[in-house]
Amino acid sequence: MYQRIKYDFAQELLKIKGSGLYKEERTILSDQKPNIRVSFPAGSAPRDVLNFCANNYLGLANHPKILEAARRALDEYGFGLASVRFICGTQDLHIKLEEKIAAFFQMEDAILYSSCFDANGGLFESLLGAEDAIVTDSLNHASIIDGIRLCKAKRFIYDHADMASLEKALHKAREGMDIWDGPGLAKEPVPARNIMIITDGVFSMDGDIADIHRINELGNTYDTLVVVDDSHGTGVLGATGRGSVEHAGMLGQVDIITSTLGKAMGGATGGFTTGRREIIEILRQKSRPYLFSNTVPPVIVAAGIAAFDLLAQGGELRERLWENTSYFRGAMKQLGFDIIDGIHPIVPVLFRKFENDAQLAQQMARELYEEGIYVVGFVFPVVPKGQSRIRVQISAAHTREQLEQAVRAFEKIGRKLGVI
Repeated sequence: MYQRIKYDFAQELLKIKGSGLYKEERTILSDQKPNIRVSFPAGSAPRDVLNFCANNYLGLANHPKILEAARRALDEYGFGLASVRFICGTQDLHIKLEEKIAAFFQMEDAILYSSCFDANGGLFESLLGAEDAIVTDSLNHASIIDGIRLCKAKRFIYDHADMASLEKALHKAREGMDIWDGPGLAKEPVPARNIMIITDGVFSMDGDIADIHRINELGNTYDTLVVVDDSHGTGVLGATGRGSVEHAGMLGQVDIITSTLGKAMGGATGGFTTGRREIIEILRQKSRPYLFSNTVPPVIVAAGIAAFDLLAQGGELRERLWENTSYFRGAMKQLGFDIIDGIHPIVPVLFRKFENDAQLAQQMARELYEEGIYVVGFVFPVVPKGQSRIRVQISAAHTREQLEQAVRAFEKIGRKLGVI
């Protein structure tokens, strides 16, 4: 029975490999930090490389206080709870972290998930129905796209970061769909009952930051909910690390923030939604990933508490991150690399000026690895055609010497391949 579909799967895998999109996993033989030990390709001898592709923005993945909190929780609360939250999966640790998250973002309540992917997956269908509308940025994360697919609300996609396009979509949703978009001449356009605007705070491939101030203004004008997925902003942006919403001066003014504990906040796993009290209460009652997934393990919850405590103690790590980011962006731009302007530690090195952009991105990543620099090339369909890139990610844990080594390697391989 399996033989027929096995052939189809084999053909699909051949197509993926033939298109150059096959993803090979690198085996890391150390803890996550700037200098790691890697075996790649599979079975090859391990080698030491500098890691420039982790979301470990603050260097908390192996921070002593994070490790200490996790060990203590393992001893006091055990390994797991073998239950969902509403049966027997809620410990005082979970409540403490949710309260800490809500206070940190100046919100009324918060709810934990296994990941931000689950937080987004359980958001839309819990809050919106067929009479409602979702207005979403065209470059929003896959978790937002998949979450919206589970919801019966009408969908309006606006051009990336284009506020005029957003307002046009809001007008269409609020006033009723244009006859050519759906109902036709036989039916009257039907205005949406409730509208939700959803945007990434920081877009993961370009490192650009959403105009949350203007988005919120439009939300107020058209009487909508405003939601920000701030997975790449939490702990990184804003004067106190409260993310892209703080960066925009809008703390406490958006309705919902979803984010993760799996990037700047320790890098393990776990996600959350924080927002208005009634919204969070509805999610506890209706959000399927929350209701039907095991509770977040206590070691992760305790580490998350420690991460938020570290943020509250001062901005030294963020300041170091900004210094590192500013140095690397400036050095790469001075060499002539095509860098998207910005301030975020996501630094895309693009090959859009070259017809063989996909080949160049992958070849350069391979040769940089041979130079001891671990980065990954991203090509279509992960990014649009003609927009292939190497996404460099800077950490507060990188030393100036490590950054200089990376810049030298980029210069060497960039000149060799004719990129600069």
